[in-house]
Amino acid sequence: MKLIIAYIQPERLPMVKLELAKAEVSRMSVTNALGAGAQAGFTETYRGAEHEVNLLKKVRLEVAVNEHFEQRTIDAIIAGARTGAIGDGKIFVLDLPRCIRIRTGEEGSAAVG
Repeated sequence: MKLIIAYIQPERLPMVKLELAKAEVSRMSVTNALGAGAQAGFTETYRGAEHEVNLLKKVRLEVAVNEHFEQRTIDAIIAGARTGAIGDGKIFVLDLPRCIRIRTGEEGSAAVG
């Protein structure tokens, strides 16, 4: 089992969800996040005062999958999130040693679905 965590641009979320649906991956968690990467932020003027914005809005997407869904999930996220510009995001893949479905008590691959 793997836990795939992706940080993507918020406006790309609908496309990523569409690509995941095509890959038959429907279970996910989505959270708003702030972060700094290669983009390094920008400076804006608000009411005459300069304000440095170095934490940019991102979306954190978490998907727990069984081994045979790992690559298709990664490919779907890349297909939906890639614009070719700096700041498209990152994908992290972690081993998921244990998963338990609360409702039934199932564990492992059966709990992931």
